Amino acid sequence: MINESDCKKRRVTIRDVARDSGVSYATVSRVLSGYAFVKETTRNRVMEAVERLGYVANLPARSLAGGRSQIIGLLVPNLDNGYVGTITQGIDQALAHANYDLMLYTSHRHPGKESYYVSAMPNGLTEGMLLIAPLVPAAYLDSLREQNFPYVLIDQADATENSNVVEATNWQGAYEATRYLIELGHRRIAFVKGSFAIRSAADRLRGYKAALADYDIPIRQELVLEGDYQQQPAYHLTKRLLQSVKDPPTAIFASNDISAFGAMDAARESGLHIPDDISIIGFDDIPQASLVYPKLTTIRQPLEQMGSVAVKMLLAQIEDRSLPPQRVVLATQLIIRDSCAPCSIREGEARKNR
Repeated sequence: MINESDCKKRRVTIRDVARDSGVSYATVSRVLSGYAFVKETTRNRVMEAVERLGYVANLPARSLAGGRSQIIGLLVPNLDNGYVGTITQGIDQALAHANYDLMLYTSHRHPGKESYYVSAMPNGLTEGMLLIAPLVPAAYLDSLREQNFPYVLIDQADATENSNVVEATNWQGAYEATRYLIELGHRRIAFVKGSFAIRSAADRLRGYKAALADYDIPIRQELVLEGDYQQQPAYHLTKRLLQSVKDPPTAIFASNDISAFGAMDAARESGLHIPDDISIIGFDDIPQASLVYPKLTTIRQPLEQMGSVAVKMLLAQIEDRSLPPQRVVLATQLIIRDSCAPCSIREGEARKNR
């Protein structure tokens, strides 16, 4: 047995834990890595020794000794909504299955902070990096590629097409959302843009415009609002629109659910009932979309699947860094709930406004 007072004088190692628990170094390593195929009695004996001796994993040493840290860096814009949380849930589950740990970085949509983290990660403990909807300055992507450091962009694209990317059918989803409103009889359909630093915003705007064009509905620029995927700007833009436009919209398509929530707040404060007076549709289908009142009709992105697919792509790249970049596009789906209804404008008036 290891003398506990001796252990306090120096760093406890895995070999100390192995001697104290009466198992091999490899068995302790498997237990601490979360390896599934270890007897429960053995696992308990090892963990009792870990607690008794006060063993703490030395991650830098683990990385230097074996060349593998089993840690993935995740860069997110913020932690205040279900969009990031749902993608991260898929990432976390896939990493746990592969016995990898997660190191989280938050940029708060600050370009300088994002660039700093991306530049620092290849020199730290992480073996690879996942980036959720990053702003993507070309310079730091070039640097990652020069260092042959594995990374995957989630819900974002690289104009050079030299990055691993997981995204959804943003154009098609926006087209389906707009077409759904048109088929409900709406002709005056406002659109709340997303942040154009993220390609999905441009794709969704193009899908909206394409649907209007296919139904011979002119695009009214005053109905296209300069949003940024955030709730408060969408609220203020929608409220200003409803108070200032001579012929207000009968429907609003927001580029994401968060913006749709802001539009819903503005509509209610303007004395409108949803969906009787105005229909509102979002994009993403974050968990809150089915909890608001009325429940939000939206375009579902497979957010959790996007996270798990990104992990698989990243781990494959870590194992073989010669793999060419891949772009995986997952399907979106219209989810009909309670926030949209047939347009109440008479058909004659609808024709007049087309």
